[in-house]
Formats: sequence, C-alpha cells, structure tokens
Amino acid sequence: MREDLKRFFELLDEIAVYRRALGKINFDMNCLAPKEAMDEISSDIAVLGKHLYKLSHSEEYIRLLTALHADQSGLTKVQKKAVEHLYEDYLREKNVTPEFSYECDLEFSKAYGAWLEAKEKSDYSLFKESFAKIIELTRRSIDLREDKKDGYYATLLDDYEKDGNEKQLDEFFSSLKSTIVPLVARIQKEGKPIRDDFLSRPCPIAKQEEFSRYLIDVQGLRPTALVFATTEHPFTDNFGPHDVRVTTHFYEDNFVSNIFSTLHEGGHAMFMQNEPDEMHENHNADRMSSAMHECISRFYENIIGRSSEFIHFVYPKFKELGKGIFDDVSERELYEAVNIAKPSLIRVEADELTYSIHIMIRYELEKLFVDGKISVDEIPALWNAKYKEYLGVDVPDDASGCLQDVHWSGSYGYFPSYALVNAYGAQILKTMEKDFDVFGTVKEGDLSKIAEWLKERVYKKASMLTPDEWIRDITGEGLNVKYYLDYLTEKYTKLYELK
Repeated sequence: MREDLKRFFELLDEIAVYRRALGKINFDMNCLAPKEAMDEISSDIAVLGKHLYKLSHSEEYIRLLTALHADQSGLTKVQKKAVEHLYEDYLREKNVTPEFSYECDLEFSKAYGAWLEAKEKSDYSLFKESFAKIIELTRRSIDLREDKKDGYYATLLDDYEKDGNEKQLDEFFSSLKSTIVPLVARIQKEGKPIRDDFLSRPCPIAKQEEFSRYLIDVQGLRPTALVFATTEHPFTDNFGPHDVRVTTHFYEDNFVSNIFSTLHEGGHAMFMQNEPDEMHENHNADRMSSAMHECISRFYENIIGRSSEFIHFVYPKFKELGKGIFDDVSERELYEAVNIAKPSLIRVEADELTYSIHIMIRYELEKLFVDGKISVDEIPALWNAKYKEYLGVDVPDDASGCLQDVHWSGSYGYFPSYALVNAYGAQILKTMEKDFDVFGTVKEGDLSKIAEWLKERVYKKASMLTPDEWIRDITGEGLNVKYYLDYLTEKYTKLYELK
C-alpha cells in the first residue's frame, strides 16, 4: 500500500505540472497574447492536453487510483478525500476517448476566440456556431458517464455544487425574487435621490491601477506570490499558494468597476493563498464548490467593500489618488453612489441588490438550452425579453446582451453559484459578528482579524466538505436565505431612507 501511494503521488506530481503549464498558457491567451496567435495557442493547448490525458488515463494511474479507493487503510484524512475526489473525476471521464478529449480542447479554445470576436463586433451570429458545438460536446460528454443525474443540466449543477438540484434552486430564486423585486420597486418610487454624476468622470488608468494595488495590499494578499494583470473578463488563476494571478479590467470613465472587480478577484486570491499546506501537498487543494469559493470574493466585494466603514477608511486614499478629480465628492456621497440600486444591463456592473436577478435570468436560460428545450437561435430574443420583464430595461445590442459573459463559451451550470454565494456570505457574516466587531475593524482599515477568522473557519476545511457540510460547520445550520434577505432589506431601507 505504501508503494502504491508513493507511486500514485509521483504521477499526481507530474500531472500537476502539465495542468499548471496549460493554465499558464491559458492565462497568457487571456491577458497577453496577440489576436493572430489564438489559433496556434489553441493547438498548443490541445497537444499538451493530449499528453495530460494520457497521464491521467493511463493503465497505471487507473490501477493505482482504484486500488487506493477500494482500500484506504493507512491514508490520512486528507489523502482519503483526495482519492475520493480523483475517483469521482475518473468516473466522469473514464469513457472519454483521447480523440474526443482532443476535440473538446480544440473546440473550447476556438469558442473563446469566437466569443471574443463576437463581443467586440456585437454580433451574436459570429459566436452561434461555436456555442452550439460546445453545447453538443457538453451533452456528449455527459452521455459517456456511467454515474449521472436525471438530465444534462441536473448533472452539471451537481458537478459545481455537490448535491445541488433544480428544485432547491427554484425555491431559492423564488425567495430572492419575492423580496428583491418589491424592494427595488419601493426604492424607485419612494427612495431619496442619490448623487452619482461623478461615477462616470474620466479617471486615468494609471491612477486606477495604483488604487487597485493599494486595495490588494489592504486585503492582505502576499505580493511576492501574486501577479496582477488585465483582461477582457476579470478572473483569478491558482497555480498553488505561491503563484496566484489576479486580473481586472480598467475603464477610464468607470473607476468603480475596477475597484470592486479588484476586491472581488482579490477575495478569490485570499482563498487560494490561504488553504492549508497539507491540502496542496496531498493534491486536495482547491476542491471546494464554486459557490464556496465565490462566496469569499463577493464577501470582500460587497459586504466589506461596499460598507460605509470600508468607504470611510479608503476615502482619504481615494481623494489623494484622484488629485482633484473628486474633490467635490464627500465620503457619504461616495458610499451612497457605490451602493446605488437601479436596474441595469451588465451583470458584472450590477448593484448588490439587483445582481441576483441577472443570475436568475441566466439560470432560467441555461436550464432550457442545455437540456435542448430551446435552440441557440432563440437565446438573444429570450434574453432580451427576460431583461425587459424582470429589470425593465431594453437590451440595445448583443455585446451588452447575451454575449456579455465569457462563461457560455465553455461551461454551464456555474451561474447559480453566483447567487448562492451572497446568501452564504451574509450567513457567515452573522456568525463572524458573534466573535468580534467586524465593521469596527473594517473602519480602522485592519482586515487581518477577518482574514485570520476566514482562514481558520472557512478556508481550512473547504476542500474536505460538501457545500452543506461546509456551511453547517461554519455557522451551525444549513443554508438559510433569511440572513441575506434581512441584510439587503436593512441596508437598502436605511440607504434610501424608506419608511
């Protein structure tokens, strides 16, 4: 058994090298590579992916994995969980041929390039063919599985949120809708006016970048283990606790976008830099669900970053870097403006209150097209109709409509996590406040106590637990949407001085 374990972990070490290499090439494609290089990069990814496939599907790998899964005696808890996770991965992929894996790698890489061009030209027709191909490949890959849920979309939901299902999500979104929609209506009818004219003032990119690096430092990220770059659609990559890469997107006439994009991606990086070494050493790191990870990014972005206490702390630095641009903007006006609630087109620019409605629209469409109930031809019109119905806004073009997110060029079933995370975050906050004055420390600009609490209570066991086990371990109860709805109601009632 000891020899099997030693050899298996040697194989995992080699597999990890290929995965890091592929990840770094993908990072380069998203952040640095010239447009003309996209096809060549796609081919490079496909070739390396082919070698990775051979390693992770070799007879030796499968023999060792199945043996260790069948007899786990002598393995530590972390090693057992690593084997369990890898065995689940194996079951998902065991019937995937090298030829099909290569086809997927190639088509998914091409789809990103097609999406990028389509978004730049605001022309959905340029992406439609790749979109349909990716959906087809996704279904084919699920058809190959021996262990799957009843339906394509149900299977994908379980991949991202273990034991999650459409019934739970339907109830969850119904609860959000019943509180958020009327609250938005009250704000539009009764809410006090909030000044926001300064949000679109031109602010030099260099100053925005300086402020972003300041925010990353305040969050507590280790700069010597971090890369900060720009991309079309911000993301964070994890190549181990000593190599985490955060990206953002600067808009000269929308400085707020970058501030909260940086805090959001920095939250992901905080999770990545602070998982226990034992998880990395035993190939069990970064195995938490999407919502568990995204929860922390939204926690830093909204609950902390948009709080009056955080704005109080960063306001002097904001004025200093603005160098006269925002001299007429008070601290209170900045706080109110970054929390303004009004229906909008773009998910990543949506306010904290209406954000989940954007997710609900994507969830409702994904359920339909993944399971083949609608075709890709119908998506733009349905998208536009739902935005009009739920948010009361007209979609002027494809770029600000169904092409705005990169996700559909490669994955489905992930969007619901973006809404679940907000409820997780509010529930975690409620528990954290029992231990210390959270916003008192935020007002002083010392986020170290928050970081340490999250490291011990949230990050430490995340890769060992299912979402339900995790939130119960942290808070003592399963997911309870009431904390989030109470948080939103209290915050926006005060902000808009509603009766």
